Amino acid sequence: MNPNFRSSINDLLSSIFIFMLILTAPTHAQLGASTPPPMLRNVGIEQRLHASLPLDLTFRDEAGEPVELREYFGRKPVVLAFVYYECPMLCTQILNGLLESVRVLNFDVGKEFEIVTVSFDPGETAQLAAAKKQLYLQQYGRRGAETGWHFLTGDTSAIRQLTQAAGFHYRYDPATDQFAHASAIMVATPQGQLAKYFYGVEYAPRDLRLALVEASQNKIGTPVDQLLLYCFHYDPLTGKYSFVVMNALRVAGIATVLSLATFILLMFRRDRHAA
Repeated sequence: MNPNFRSSINDLLSSIFIFMLILTAPTHAQLGASTPPPMLRNVGIEQRLHASLPLDLTFRDEAGEPVELREYFGRKPVVLAFVYYECPMLCTQILNGLLESVRVLNFDVGKEFEIVTVSFDPGETAQLAAAKKQLYLQQYGRRGAETGWHFLTGDTSAIRQLTQAAGFHYRYDPATDQFAHASAIMVATPQGQLAKYFYGVEYAPRDLRLALVEASQNKIGTPVDQLLLYCFHYDPLTGKYSFVVMNALRVAGIATVLSLATFILLMFRRDRHAA
């Protein structure tokens, strides 16, 4: 073999080996993933599926009037969102993501479900809540939403009890006068039991719709939704609905049998009329 060619091959293999080492080497972010900075310790979301929310807690609505949390439960499923109204970034993204999702749904806020937005900053006022509500109702643009989308404020005790019950853990940083917190929304049953968690700042409308149908115990939605719930399964680890192949195959098999039975029946009737 030509020595120059052999040398070129060796150089190429060495370069590939080094490149693979770079790709597989842990980054600084990965190395530090197990040891978050002090500000982010104990910050996150702990799923507490099927746990009951403390509906006897008292908050203040957008008009500054005291309201018990149970006033928003009892009849419809509820989407629960923890934010604070003067958050410089993440909370706005959470609310924007929720808005975009519910705008796609043909369910109406206030008719098929409620949204309860709770500020976890005890220093925020009803005036801030009212301004935020007006902004999002204008963007949502559907009639009746003002009776179904609520923006609440509360004192430290009520906020702590509610966020702890929901598994929402946050931390205040006095140096920046901001809160460190995770991003998610929750879906609760009309009875106040936590049913589903959706992470991030974008929430797939299909997943949110299925969660609302399921949380309502099939009191909203269509037969198609029931079929989708059979073919899709909620994964608590990802906070999403995933496709269930076996259930889908069963549905396809039943549909095939029904189609064949219908075809045979039509052919039988046709032959009888021909005779």
